[in-house]
Amino acid sequence: MGEVVSLKDLFQILRKRLWLIFLIVVILATISGIISFFVLTPVYESKTQILVNQAKNDEQLYNTQTVQTNVQLINTYNDIITSPAILDKVVKELKLDKSAQSLSDQIQVTSAQNSQVAQIVVQDTSAKRAAQIANTTASVFQKQVPKLMNVDNVKVLSKATIGESTSPIKPQPLLNIAIAVVVGLIIGIGLSFLLEYLDNTLKTEQDIENILGLPVIGVVTNIKDVPKPTNVSRPDVAARVTQRGETYGS
Repeated sequence: MGEVVSLKDLFQILRKRLWLIFLIVVILATISGIISFFVLTPVYESKTQILVNQAKNDEQLYNTQTVQTNVQLINTYNDIITSPAILDKVVKELKLDKSAQSLSDQIQVTSAQNSQVAQIVVQDTSAKRAAQIANTTASVFQKQVPKLMNVDNVKVLSKATIGESTSPIKPQPLLNIAIAVVVGLIIGIGLSFLLEYLDNTLKTEQDIENILGLPVIGVVTNIKDVPKPTNVSRPDVAARVTQRGETYGS
């Protein structure tokens, strides 16, 4: 029958190696903070919205079949926006030092379900450049759609702007540190239990009783060094002895 470990024993194990858990947490949190603040390059995000609409009048605008057709066209437009036909012109216009394929990795086109509005999302290490890429991509796409598909049904709803308090979307130092703390706790607790499992030394009388199944009759305690007796000088006694010596001598 295996040994039963109570909840109290578990807490005692954690308490005994609390310093180890704390040390691991501090080390991982510090490393995460240093990497997040000083190593990783901040990445900014900028967005612009475009409207896909084939309707030429209000009656067609709210026609269910027309709206559904526009929604289906968005999936096609998503591929066109990130194609070299569009991004080559964006790279040339902004004079970017990268290829269209590299630029496509920074651009993501999203749209809500059954929505005619598509969103061009751009991530870059520069907030200004991210906004420029988003706006230029939308503008170039709007100009090239009539040539590519013989339709003119794209409008730019909102342009990307640079706010005064623009903050990077990644890295997120506080989130990274929080994750590091959780990981540190898991590693520290796991290591504490592992060390306790590998430790087969006997530390208490209870350990002997549990292993041998015999009661402990006597215990030899660890006797510390007994302090040596010291000679205590008593001024009054020394004075009396001296006085008596002088009397007898006289």
